[in-house]
Amino acid sequence: MNFLDAQTQRPELARRLETHDGLVVACYCAAWCDTCNGYRPGFAALAARMPEHLLVWIDIEESEELLGDEDIENFPTILVQSGRGNHFYGVMLPHPEHLERLLQSLDISSSVAPAGPGSLRDLLS
Repeated sequence: MNFLDAQTQRPELARRLETHDGLVVACYCAAWCDTCNGYRPGFAALAARMPEHLLVWIDIEESEELLGDEDIENFPTILVQSGRGNHFYGVMLPHPEHLERLLQSLDISSSVAPAGPGSLRDLLS
């Protein structure tokens, strides 16, 4: 399975981050957010359509350490990173097809930007 919940599957997430060499796609949301709750099934379905990526659901109130020093102002906020760094970090409309198009345009050799949290692997440990 390439869709993991950072709150309930933390040990599995840590193992997968150690061995995954592709893109990691994190969705930062909150349990109280109706938009996030509506987006989650589509985000999980995207994981099934794109098994080469590791998709992670992060509740910012339960796993705030996975944000580093960043603040979230709007939901959903998406992070796409590889071992090279962050390829995308920002708010995205809650339509899985928008994220799918973004992921189709990126790979681990895509340019990186300094914005966003540090490596999820490092933040998790």
